[in-house]
Amino acid sequence: MKSIQAEYNEASREITIKKDANVEDWVSVCRRFNDDVSRICDVTDMEEYTGLFECFDDQNNKHYYLVKEDKALHRMKRRHFYENLGID
Repeated sequence: MKSIQAEYNEASREITIKKDANVEDWVSVCRRFNDDVSRICDVTDMEEYTGLFECFDDQNNKHYYLVKEDKALHRMKRRHFYENLGID
């Protein structure tokens, strides 16, 4: 899955791609943030991306990423859900 760093204005709910941002593998981004990521909203006005996620670094700073979600993301979420329950 591909992702790109974004800027998000919480007041206006405006989403833009961060200047000089590069496309990154979403799984790598999740690992970099120790899976401290959560989905904020659907994205319908950006052609290639379907969801906006916020990621928190070690200092609890927010970073936003636009993600093109696919079936692999749903499988990954399900696997982590079962791992967290102790059923892997």
